[in-house]
Formats: sequence, structure tokens, C-alpha cells
Amino acid sequence: MPFRASRLSHAGERGARSIDAHPQGTGMTPERLARLQRALQARQPDLTVVTHFLHKQRNTSAVVRICDAVGIQRMHAVVSETDYRAFRGTAMGSHNWVEVEQHRCLADALGALEGYQILAAHPAADVLDYRDVDYTLPTALVLGTEKAGLDAAALAAADHCIAIPMCGMVTSYNVSVAAGIILAEAQRQREAAGLYDRCRLTPAEYRRLLFEWAHPRLRDFCQQRGIAYPPMDDNANIVDGAAWYARVREGQEAGTVP
Repeated sequence: MPFRASRLSHAGERGARSIDAHPQGTGMTPERLARLQRALQARQPDLTVVTHFLHKQRNTSAVVRICDAVGIQRMHAVVSETDYRAFRGTAMGSHNWVEVEQHRCLADALGALEGYQILAAHPAADVLDYRDVDYTLPTALVLGTEKAGLDAAALAAADHCIAIPMCGMVTSYNVSVAAGIILAEAQRQREAAGLYDRCRLTPAEYRRLLFEWAHPRLRDFCQQRGIAYPPMDDNANIVDGAAWYARVREGQEAGTVP
């Protein structure tokens, strides 16, 4: 299940109550709306990252931010329960824009990526230069720790191992730096192929994400209570929000979060 760094319950309540005072929304400016729409239209649903037991939470958080920068909407993190709790506290802002699916093992993460080429960032005898890979294909980049890299199971699951050529005395980049270098190449190739020129999200996914990005407090309010999002017009304004909130207060709104 995707997880985000959610607001506290009272923050979600404030977001819902604000609809009562501002029935069409909470002051979305045209400039803000245009920025959200541009980011959504550039999202790459068939490009993702899988992090495999990264030890430093700031590295995972940096990878989340890099994913947002290149248009990745969903990434996967193989983490322990302890690391998961720590991670949620270090990537608050990034989780507004990138969905991160938590997994206990790599097999579970890769099981959700059938049809993707799996690229392991890891030095090996038959390693490929990261620039010699076709990133216009559905691609999952698997990243391990700087010191240990990826284990045998992760390498066995990969279609290719890739590496960044280095000329100095050090033998590896910081994992988030490596992610940035490799994903910049993926972005370059995809831009050249026109994959950023049109929206590649489904209409339903686009509208769901636009709602969640435009109304994060109301998103949290609905998700915490398991109720459906209120209707939204094409300008990201809530349609008849006061009436919707009145029905919620009366216990008449039921359904599931889309």
C-alpha cells in the first residue's frame, strides 16, 4: 500500500472545515494550479526506483526528491519496520508528490513490476555503462547501500547490472548521487523520445493525484476516515463543498477512498 507522511488528524479536520467557509476550495491560484498540472503531465508511470535496505534515512529521502524531479510518481522501498518508522519522519515534503510503497523483501517489490526491465546499480563482471541502457522501456532502477551494494538475490533478479564510470580513487558514489546521475540519463532519453510531451497517467489517476496535491489536508481527512473524496471541477475547486461537509458531519457520506 502506498504510504505518505500524513498530517495529524486535527490538521485534516481543519482542511475539511475550511470547505464550510470556502465552498469552492482553499484559495488555489491559477499559477499554483498550472504548476501542479505541468508536473502531473510529465509523470512517467513506467519508470520507478526500488531502494533495498538503505541504512541512512536521509539517503532514501534524497532519492524520493530525485524521483519527483524526473517525474517518477511511485517508487518502492524495501525496509524494516524500524527503518520505515524513521523514514516517515524524514521525507515529509517529498511524500506530498511521490508515492512510496513499502515492502519487507525485494521479491515483493519486484513482483509489482512485471514487464519492467530491472537494472541493478552494482559493479559486476558483465556490468554495462549506465548510458548504454534504453531507458525508454519500462524500467525499475534497484539501488543498494554504498558499502555492501546489492545482495545475491537482488543481482539474480536483475536483467542488467549498470555502473557509472569513475576516474578517481574512490570506488562508489553516494547512493542518492548515483540515483541522480542515472535518472538524469533516463530523463534525457525519455525527453528525446517525446515521453514527456503528453500526459501518460490515466484520466482517473490524474484526477486523483490532482485532488491530493491540491487539497492535502482534505486528502488526509478523507483517508483517515475511509470516505470518498468530494467532487472537484477542472480548476481543482471543490464542487458544493459546504453541502458535502454537512453530509459528512451527519454521517451520510459513505464509500471508499479512490
